[in-house]
Amino acid sequence: MFIVTIIVTILSAVTLSISAVGKLTKMPAVVTSLQGAGVPLNRFPHLAALEIAAAVGLIIGLFWWPLGIAAAIGAVLYFVGAIFAHLRVGDTKGVNGPVVPLLLAIAALVLRLLGN
Repeated sequence: MFIVTIIVTILSAVTLSISAVGKLTKMPAVVTSLQGAGVPLNRFPHLAALEIAAAVGLIIGLFWWPLGIAAAIGAVLYFVGAIFAHLRVGDTKGVNGPVVPLLLAIAALVLRLLGN
């Protein structure tokens, strides 16, 4: 079971990292999506920092479970917030982006909770 936890955790951390890089490099698709949700460009580095912190926390959490649980909870809340931000402004197409990372974060959290 721990092997599945490792795989899901790494996939979640990689997804968070890719998302952070997209914000830091201001990839056009990311800029369009986030601006569609009403996020100003000057907030991109803050959002990327949260994603990087969650990714690092998930990886370290494989060795120290309390941090892994906290990081997974943070990632879940982050992506739930992203979905609400898109829905708040009526951007139903933008909701698709955070769904997969949210599901990975939920899976990482559940697996980590089951492993303790």
